[in-house]
Amino acid sequence: MKHRELLYCLLLLSFSLIAQDYTLDTVRTKYSFVNWEANKIKFVKKAPSFKKLFHKLDVVAKGGKEDIHIFHIGGSHIQADIYSNRLRTYLQHMSPTSKGQRGFIYPYRIASTNNPSNYNVEFDGEWKGYRCSIRKDSVAWGMSGVTAVFKDSISNIKVKANYRGYDAQHYNFNKIRIFYDNWSNDYEIYFKENSIIANTKINKKAHYIEFTLTKTLEELEFCIQRVINAENSEFLMMGLELMNDNSGIEYTTIGVNGASFDYYSRCHYFEEQLMLYKPDLFIVSVGTNDAYHPDFRPESYRASYEDLILTVQKANPDCAVLLTVPNDSYYKKQHPNPRTRIMQKIIYELAEKHKMAVWDFYEIMGGFNSSRDWYQHKLMPKDRIHFTQLGYRIKADLLLQAITNSWEESLQLEHNSVLNQIINE
Repeated sequence: MKHRELLYCLLLLSFSLIAQDYTLDTVRTKYSFVNWEANKIKFVKKAPSFKKLFHKLDVVAKGGKEDIHIFHIGGSHIQADIYSNRLRTYLQHMSPTSKGQRGFIYPYRIASTNNPSNYNVEFDGEWKGYRCSIRKDSVAWGMSGVTAVFKDSISNIKVKANYRGYDAQHYNFNKIRIFYDNWSNDYEIYFKENSIIANTKINKKAHYIEFTLTKTLEELEFCIQRVINAENSEFLMMGLELMNDNSGIEYTTIGVNGASFDYYSRCHYFEEQLMLYKPDLFIVSVGTNDAYHPDFRPESYRASYEDLILTVQKANPDCAVLLTVPNDSYYKKQHPNPRTRIMQKIIYELAEKHKMAVWDFYEIMGGFNSSRDWYQHKLMPKDRIHFTQLGYRIKADLLLQAITNSWEESLQLEHNSVLNQIINE
């Protein structure tokens, strides 16, 4: 596990140094094993929520103002926020009005796991991290699926909204939400400059405290301090949200290394926190870890998948939901995993049942055992589960192309007109 997380960190570091250049035009002829023609959003015409989404995106692309919130949930691919951040950057740069707030993040470093490179967290004191994907871990989790526990007297935390990302337009914020166990009063939150706090609001149901600031910042330092010396005093950090008054596109990632549907179901406050938002697009990229287990049960997978779909629909019945088929992968670096084909069939059935769309990355990769070709061409590392820098760039650009092509077709726009606007912006 430690070696795998080191790999993620190296990928993050190296990826952040690469400029955002659209790759598909230059690699299409080089990788003949990729099924380029399969790069489509399937069933989108039968999913009326997507037409509403595309209309809102088109307003923003043309310079109008809309609030669009995209959620993307998955495992290690999404915790690392490599290809998802590439998509975020594309969409938030397509017009002068497309840049939304940074929104919900998790300070993964305090939980001793890899943090995305595009924001940074500095801290002191001793924290212990718990992930919903580790069976022996047991703690209160929220939407992030990660909780860091602090039991000492004081810890200083500095959050920087911008770090090693390639996003030229920096994020700022004039509000911050801290999600934590506010059913307890053993700890309080203080700021280095108390004068910057204009207002405070507490939400006991979704378990956060929101601070409105007197000025707009790119970084902020606060401290967690114990005020009651009880034997079992502890502070549970469940997430942060960096907010401002911008309209535009907000792209929230929810990712936990090793997470499957069953693990996310352990997050007791997931639904309460998701209900704070009204997602316009929810991308589901959970499944690689479900297929990794030898005791994989298709019906259990189907039921857990459907539970998540229903939870998203509670937050917004009109949400466009995109189900993505996991990539082809190897089991323990030795054998191609046949279970992904079973998940592929279930995902198609759920999409048709609930009038949702599918992006079949498994088919696009080339299907069963295609990860061998991606590895041989240095698009995947030795584990043949994750991707190299170029592999993630290709994956992001494929999804961008598929979304924009469906957008153009749905609104009867000129082919590649939206795509060209985004990649040339």
